[in-house]
Amino acid sequence: MLLQVDNISKSYGSLKVTRDVSFSVEEGHTLGILGPNGAGKTTLFNLISGDVRVDSGRISFAGRDVSALRPHQRCRAGIGRSYQVPHPFGNMSVFENLVTAACFGAQVSERAAWDMAEEILAKTGLLAQANKPAGSLTLLNRKRLELARALATRPRLLLLDEIAGGLTEPEAAELVAELKRIKAEGVTMIWIEHVVHALMSIADRLLVINFGEKLAEGEPQAVMNNPDVRRVYMGLEA
Repeated sequence: MLLQVDNISKSYGSLKVTRDVSFSVEEGHTLGILGPNGAGKTTLFNLISGDVRVDSGRISFAGRDVSALRPHQRCRAGIGRSYQVPHPFGNMSVFENLVTAACFGAQVSERAAWDMAEEILAKTGLLAQANKPAGSLTLLNRKRLELARALATRPRLLLLDEIAGGLTEPEAAELVAELKRIKAEGVTMIWIEHVVHALMSIADRLLVINFGEKLAEGEPQAVMNNPDVRRVYMGLEA
């Protein structure tokens, strides 16, 4: 397994936001994560990326316990992520954003970072936007840039937090097509998303969490047919 999460928990005072969650992800696979608003999905990503420390439990990546590593250390170990709200360096160009990510995340030389940036911009449909200030981009292109910056860190595991959120149907379809190409290149992904049909088109497995606990996990269609998932996530009776 590329990623192994064992019984991780996180509390803020008396509020338990993650409760003994365990799951694993095989290399090259995509795990989709679903859950109602406030279920603890982004907190789970923060625990995996190191933005937040676990209170208990263990996170192993590529056979190494990374539970105590800081975010930049996990990034350099091969865990890249996007954020639900894009956080580009707004006054820098799109190209400069990628070069920065490559230099500091992937730790490559500036010359190599330039080459990587050009390749990733072409792959994510941003080449024509390369010299524009990142803060001037449309929402779709900010989402693409968020993805591109994560790819510039050379991740083995890519964490995507609602990257299709707020997009129109055609825009989401464009992004899904890009994600399928990235998956085909062997990048392992964990994707939090509310656009269920987009997630279902890529995910090998689904994990559903509710109130910080695992509600269901397994093959996507089986999970979506689970009575508890239908009741909690979709508001449907079994």
